[in-house]
Amino acid sequence: MRVSVAAAAATLAVSSVGRMAHVFVYGTLKKGQPNYQRMINGTHGTAKFQGRGHTVEKYPLVIAGKYNIPYLLNTPGTGHHVVGEIYSVDDQMLQFLDEFEVCPDMYQRTPVRIEVVTWEGKSSAPEERPAVNSIMECFVYSTTTYQPEWINLPCYDNYDSFGKHGLPYVLRESRD
Repeated sequence: MRVSVAAAAATLAVSSVGRMAHVFVYGTLKKGQPNYQRMINGTHGTAKFQGRGHTVEKYPLVIAGKYNIPYLLNTPGTGHHVVGEIYSVDDQMLQFLDEFEVCPDMYQRTPVRIEVVTWEGKSSAPEERPAVNSIMECFVYSTTTYQPEWINLPCYDNYDSFGKHGLPYVLRESRD
C-alpha cells in the first residue's frame, strides 16, 4: 500500500506526541556550521544531538542564491546520499525550525528515510536506540519551490559552509 507524503508526515507527527520528534539537518544547522548555535539555544526549545546518518535515497544538495544557502531539492533519485546529523527536538524547537526555515514557502518539512551511521543518543529503553545501519524516518527541510536552473547546479553529499566550493553562507544578519 502506497502512503502519501502528507499521510506519512501526519503519522510521523502523531507518533512523536509525548516524545521528541527526529529531525535530520544537513546544512547550516550542523555542528561547526554558521547556524548551529540556533539548534542549541535553549530559548528556542530543546534539540538533542542523537547521531549521524545519510539519506537512504539520493537527493540533490545544492548551494544557491546570492546568500549561498544550502538546499536539499525534493527530487529523490538524483544527486547523492546526503550526510547530516539527527536530532531529537521538542514541539517548541520544531515550531522554531519551521519559522527559521520559512516553512512551507521556502522549505517544506517532510519525512525522509535516514540510514543511521552512528548513534550517541541515550535512552532508558534499548529498543529506542536505533542500530547502526538501521533505517529511521526523520523530518527534513527540503524544497520543491526552487528555481528551475538549480537542478543544474553542482550537487554535494556533505555540506560545509567553509568548503572548497568557495561559496560561504551569508548569515541573515549580514544580508542586504
